[in-house]
Amino acid sequence: MPDMLAARLHAIGEEMRLERVPVPEPRPTDVVVQVKACNVVPNLKNVLATYAEWFPYLPLPKLPAVFGLDSAGVVSAVGDQVTDVSVGDRVYVNPGLACGACRACRRGEEPNCDAYTFMGYFSFGPEGQKLFDAYPYGGLAEYLTAPQRNLVKLPDSVSFEEGARFGYLGTAYSALRKAGAGPGTTVLVDGISGTLGIGALLNALALGVTKIFGTGRNADLLNDVKAIAPDRIEVLPVGQGDLKDWVLANNDGRGVDIVIDALGPGAPADTFLEAVGTLVRGGTAVDIGGMMEKPGLDLFAMMCRQQSVLGSLWFTTGEAQEMADLAGSGALDLSVLEHHIFPLEKINEALNEGLPARHGGFTNFIAAPENTDS
Repeated sequence: MPDMLAARLHAIGEEMRLERVPVPEPRPTDVVVQVKACNVVPNLKNVLATYAEWFPYLPLPKLPAVFGLDSAGVVSAVGDQVTDVSVGDRVYVNPGLACGACRACRRGEEPNCDAYTFMGYFSFGPEGQKLFDAYPYGGLAEYLTAPQRNLVKLPDSVSFEEGARFGYLGTAYSALRKAGAGPGTTVLVDGISGTLGIGALLNALALGVTKIFGTGRNADLLNDVKAIAPDRIEVLPVGQGDLKDWVLANNDGRGVDIVIDALGPGAPADTFLEAVGTLVRGGTAVDIGGMMEKPGLDLFAMMCRQQSVLGSLWFTTGEAQEMADLAGSGALDLSVLEHHIFPLEKINEALNEGLPARHGGFTNFIAAPENTDS
């Protein structure tokens, strides 16, 4: 049986070990994907070092395990009951695994499955280990297996590096879809210059959102954000004016239809509350970030104004395929992403010695086995 290189974590607090393990074989409805690019998410080091302690309700796979959340590559083998997927197809692998049989799964709402699990990352409940056992390899390996229903076909114009960014991009896309983003709507992205924020911006442009407002702490980054579409984007550095007054002054005296909160764990809750305060009557705020503080929402006032607050964790494979098709058509322009690629063999050095300085959410860190071609 042929083997492959994989980076496996054996114990919390240790470095990953580069080891040779068997190349997986597909079960009847599974595929094997040769990994060409795996996104190294900014949160990976925290997940490996602290999630077991901080978030025991988000269990990691039993160790040793191969991590790696977002992967893109080429189908190298298919099970004998696989349909509409062929060897050689260029794909993104949606790492969101579900049981496939519960009410949520039968409705096509896999992220609402009680067993929902991120392959190569962590689970959202105690049933996750069954799915880790079924699909034990994340993207920090030369090959992985996945259910055929988790594959997103990549247009030829979408590179593997861009495809490996689909986790962050798809999270933002699903949030915008839930909130009804489209022509004639306005969106405020709180934290627009970060990784999730850039995804929200690019997808909002692709969906035809009329005007996009964005906040952030780095004025230079915000200038780079505005330069993407100067006629449709307005930006405000945090602390340089009242957020609601600024939105009203730049939007004909009207608030925004949608707020996308893409703030990180250390962001204060007041920042989110200020953003919610810019919503029009009937507007929707969607949280896709990791803010840890608990905001004190005035639910009675929101009820009277028919406003909604939603949490949106991930996306369906169908939504990711829509997004891929938008990218293939040119409507979703991913050319602003800046790819920094390092070999899989250097994963420990990258995590421990520090990745190159980030250009905010424009930067895309990618691990790739050295013997693969883009």
